[in-house]
Amino acid sequence: MDLLGWVVIGLLAGALAKLIMPGRDPGGCIVTMLLGIAGSLLAGFLGRLAGLYAPGQGGGFIAAVLGAIIILIVYRFFAARR
Repeated sequence: MDLLGWVVIGLLAGALAKLIMPGRDPGGCIVTMLLGIAGSLLAGFLGRLAGLYAPGQGGGFIAAVLGAIIILIVYRFFAARR
């Protein structure tokens, strides 16, 4: 259930990252949400590994949004270079 929760949070984080970082994405809205899921999973794993927060705390969603923004920035950088 924990992984499914991070996927749902990742969808929301991806949508929120798209709102925070407007502009044209090379992959569109679906790819942005998939990148949000990846950012959410990455931030959740690293946050718990570092002991920054426990499952169910509010910092998890904030970390998921920040992870989605970071992955979106990296994606835009590499997609623009092609």
